[in-house]
Amino acid sequence: MKVLTIIATIFIPITFVAGIYGMNFKFMPELEWRWGYVMVWTIIVVVVGIMIGFFKKKNLLSKIIKNRLK
Repeated sequence: MKVLTIIATIFIPITFVAGIYGMNFKFMPELEWRWGYVMVWTIIVVVVGIMIGFFKKKNLLSKIIKNRLK
């Protein structure tokens, strides 16, 4: 169950950000920005990096991987 929780925790914020920018709003100012697309991808990568770093710091990823390989 921990594996599912960690995977969901990583993918829920990504899905949220992609859902907002996938709605094709006309009046979102960042859609007209030159670097808007890059900014969204940067946010996604940073959020995932922070979450994976947190899980590694708490040794959750290594424990789950070791238990799965046994």
